[in-house]
Amino acid sequence: MKYSIRSLVEGALCIAIAFVLSYIKLWQMPLGGSVTLFSMLPLMLYANRYGWKAGVLAGLAYGMLQFIQKPEITHWVQVILDYPLAFAAIGLAGVTKQMQLGCIIGGLGRFVCHFLTGATFFAIYMPENFSNPWFYSLCYNGAYLGIDIALCVLASFPVCVILKKANLGGTPRAN
Repeated sequence: MKYSIRSLVEGALCIAIAFVLSYIKLWQMPLGGSVTLFSMLPLMLYANRYGWKAGVLAGLAYGMLQFIQKPEITHWVQVILDYPLAFAAIGLAGVTKQMQLGCIIGGLGRFVCHFLTGATFFAIYMPENFSNPWFYSLCYNGAYLGIDIALCVLASFPVCVILKKANLGGTPRAN
């Protein structure tokens, strides 16, 4: 896999922008997880522009920054699923050239990782009115990630128009 200097610089910028946006929380869940101001979108745009392999790599780097930022640790497997794998999955947005569909695919990839850890490692925090940890994880993670994904899909429409007008909307696809 060979990357141009331009693709590496754009990847670094997208990671940095995503990281800054992750601090702007619109809604915080009680045990972790939050709705942020489009923090996944820069990674999704990068994946859409350069392909899923580059997107997964950028997401992996971003996941490591998220782990440094505020780690939630219950088990080493949970750490791997919740940080490098979950955020790397955002890069799956690059499997399609259709940006909005890519946002859904990348967001669902992240959701699957958090859903698995929620049902297996965070079930001890499940309220008494829930009897099934899988349903609880679906509700908990779906509550914030569903909104986060929807916001990214909605924001991608004007962002793609702006990038196209600035002649930056092309998809070089380095891989």
